Amino acid sequence: MKDTQHLNICLWFDNEAEEAANFYTSVFKNSSIGHISRYGKEGFEFHGKPEGTALTVSFKLNNMSFNALNGGPQFKFNESVSIVVNCDTQEEIDHYWNHLTSGGGKESQCGWLKDKYGLWWQIVPTILGSLMSDPAKAPRVMNAFMKMKKFDIATLVNA
Repeated sequence: MKDTQHLNICLWFDNEAEEAANFYTSVFKNSSIGHISRYGKEGFEFHGKPEGTALTVSFKLNNMSFNALNGGPQFKFNESVSIVVNCDTQEEIDHYWNHLTSGGGKESQCGWLKDKYGLWWQIVPTILGSLMSDPAKAPRVMNAFMKMKKFDIATLVNA
């Protein structure tokens, strides 16, 4: 039996699908670009994309499958959908935070950020769940992280 992932995330871009896929695969380990399909002459009157422009780009981030689609300017990313990156160390948090906010990304509160393509991410320490499940510690931890943009694990642990 073929090992196939049954769920796949499709990200809609205007024209940046190939560029974004290349950027994301440069940030995450165990990542690769897969198949790229391209617009041809056919259907230009509908899609308006120059021949050879990427239509879809399949790629993997940490072995999770994604598709990037150059579908046009009709739809934009917003905070209602985000990709959560669980990090074991502060070094991992710093790595993803610094790379994903580079080149025009935007920091937000409580580990959220928007990258230069407008996609929202949550860069979260894996320890947060256990800290928040301790009834005595949870209020102090929440008070600490509500003041943060990028999570600081040491501050959370010491809260």
